[in-house]
Amino acid sequence: MLIRRLARPMLAAVFIYGGIGSLRDAPNHAKAAAPLLEKAGPIKDSLPDKVPTDPETLVRIDGAVKIGAGAMLALGKFPRLAALLLAGSTVPTTLAAHSFWEISDPQERANQQVHFLKNVGLLGGLLLTAVDTGGKPSVGYRAKRRARKVAAQTHHTVDTVKGAAKIKK
Repeated sequence: MLIRRLARPMLAAVFIYGGIGSLRDAPNHAKAAAPLLEKAGPIKDSLPDKVPTDPETLVRIDGAVKIGAGAMLALGKFPRLAALLLAGSTVPTTLAAHSFWEISDPQERANQQVHFLKNVGLLGGLLLTAVDTGGKPSVGYRAKRRARKVAAQTHHTVDTVKGAAKIKK
C-alpha cells in the first residue's frame, strides 16, 4: 500500500539521523546516558563479563541499531522486527536524554517535556508498525484457522474410517 511505502521511511528518518549523530558524537551522548546507566547498577552487575556496560560503547551500539533498523524500516525489509528494535532503542534514549522531571529551569523543563512527548509519539508509531501485518491476516489468525481446518479434516477422516468399519461388519 502506498501509505506504508511513504510512512515507513518518514518514521525511520529520525532514527537514522539520530543514529548517525550518536556515532559521530558518542562521548557527549555517553555523558547524557551515564546517569541512567548508574541507576541501572544492580542490573549491570548481574550481566556476563563480555556484555559491554560502558556508556560510550552502549551509545555506539544504540547508534548502529538505529541506523540499521531505521534503514530496514525505510526499505520495508522486516519492518515489524525493525520497528521492535527501534522501539527498544527509543525507551532508554528517551529516559536518558529527556528526563524533564529532573530539570528545575521552567523553560528547559518545558523544552525537554516536548521532546519526551515527541518520543512517546514516535514509540506509538513504532508499536503500530510492529503489529501492522500489511493487510494480511495475523499469524495468530492464520494459525487458528489452520487448526480448525485440520480438526475438521481429522474429524471427517475419523468418521470415514468408522463408517467403513461398520460396512465391513
